[in-house]
Amino acid sequence: MLSARFLSRPFFLLKLRNLWSKNSDPGLKHGTHCHTALFRVSKPDNMKRSNEISGISSASERFNPFSERGEQGAGPADEELVSNAQAGDKDALEKLVRRHQPWVFNIALRMVWYREAAEDATQEILIKVVTKLSTFRGQSQFRTWLYRIAFNHLLNVRKSEFEEQSITFTDMGLALDETPNFDLPDPKSVPVELPLLVEEARIGCMTGMLVCLDRRQRLAFILGEYFGVTSEVGGEVMEVSPDNFRQLLSRARRDLYQFMNEKCGLVNAANPCRCAKKTRSFMQAGYVNPDRMEFTKGRLASVSDVAPHRLNELETLDRKHAELFRDHGFLAAPDLATKLRELISQSGVDAEIDSAR
Repeated sequence: MLSARFLSRPFFLLKLRNLWSKNSDPGLKHGTHCHTALFRVSKPDNMKRSNEISGISSASERFNPFSERGEQGAGPADEELVSNAQAGDKDALEKLVRRHQPWVFNIALRMVWYREAAEDATQEILIKVVTKLSTFRGQSQFRTWLYRIAFNHLLNVRKSEFEEQSITFTDMGLALDETPNFDLPDPKSVPVELPLLVEEARIGCMTGMLVCLDRRQRLAFILGEYFGVTSEVGGEVMEVSPDNFRQLLSRARRDLYQFMNEKCGLVNAANPCRCAKKTRSFMQAGYVNPDRMEFTKGRLASVSDVAPHRLNELETLDRKHAELFRDHGFLAAPDLATKLRELISQSGVDAEIDSAR
């Protein structure tokens, strides 16, 4: 058996991590251009959606692990794949990882801000999932088991360089006020279209707002606001009661929306902060890098395209705030499923499995 004999062994987890570290791209380091002047951006009227700009088509499979009824779209259910993987089916294991990796990655990116940090966190989470798969006994839905691993990891992982700055909403507001307004750069001077640069700044700024929340509030907001998770499912995954989940989400919404009402030109036209006017400053500060896009690279769809609407839970809020976050891209994750399979092979476990059958 793949799970019982091998994946549960502590040495395998250590070996897999060491191989991952050895094979990682040494150039994938967290950004070094941290600067307390965070940013925000106003979307020009003629701005294209980022998936139109990038030419990336929408995701073909509308899989949503947080569907209220546990619907998983086309293909075998998670539990069937888990059962097959536990019996030694490496293809089933790869399908399982591939199905969930974009969701884990998109959650991690909104937690830590840096793409490389999010990729590292996603890798660590998926390694934990693979190496602990033998312990899954079906006492809860697989999505609950997997995302508890993910969220516990994200709650306890070392802070990213961005988080280390311990930025508050007050800090961010002052930084935005002090960030000079400039015209956009010459289109010929950058390798991407200007609207994409503006969107990169807009999403980066709004993701920076999330970092002003504590990690538990941030996770509740990502689940409840971005991905439309019910309080029952959110509480189940975060291991709190539905009431406590609603309280976490309510506080996060209140703090974010109050800040946006006071500072954000997207929400309140009286606010002077405009995305297009801040973009060049963000480029100079290192937050927006045309050669290394953090938040618009590999857009598959909008979050609102892959996650359900929770209008009934948001009816007391200004919908404009909510839709601004849900318009952010649902991004393609790095191909960690293939890499995991390669590392399992390198670890020598494949040979042991085959000989044990």
